[in-house]
Amino acid sequence: MSGKIIFATGNAGKMKEIRMIMADMGMEIISMKEAGISVEIEENGSSYEENAMIKARAVAACTENIVMADDSGLEVDALGGEPGIYSARYLGEDTPYSIKNADIIKRLEGVADEDRTARFVCAIAAILPDGSELSVRAAIEGRIGYEEKGDNGFGFDPIFYVPMFGRTTAELTEEEKNQVSHRGKALELMKEELKRHENSGC
Repeated sequence: MSGKIIFATGNAGKMKEIRMIMADMGMEIISMKEAGISVEIEENGSSYEENAMIKARAVAACTENIVMADDSGLEVDALGGEPGIYSARYLGEDTPYSIKNADIIKRLEGVADEDRTARFVCAIAAILPDGSELSVRAAIEGRIGYEEKGDNGFGFDPIFYVPMFGRTTAELTEEEKNQVSHRGKALELMKEELKRHENSGC
């Protein structure tokens, strides 16, 4: 494949991850901001897939390049799956994640280790220049910790404990995180979808 991929996000931490994981595609990957695209996007879908596609379609209307968008969230079983698709808006969009993380830990006070199960979920949507729409989903299972740990991640990473590593996702190296993270796995799936689409001659 040639050309550019425009990713519908303004999150610098997310763009760094995406560029690392997608590096072998041999394509320039830029954010919508870097592409000079500024559109109001209302994420009013009822699933990660719907929200990702809403973002992708909004940006695709402004460019001839491949557009990708993701929607991800943290699902905490003891909280009935909250915050889920509302993760970015949990306690307000502009609320620092240190406050969001502290709130989730407080809500889990007294909850035993084995009942602190949670997962990060990521859906990625892509719209191709020919109008084709692709969608994938992936997840990583873990538990909610008892305090924030680690400086390598962003968002809920400091409280998401990954048993196979014995550390939070914010304590993992970039390479470790990209191997197992919900976004890393979803991006790998999307790479396969893009290759399959190209090879089909569509």
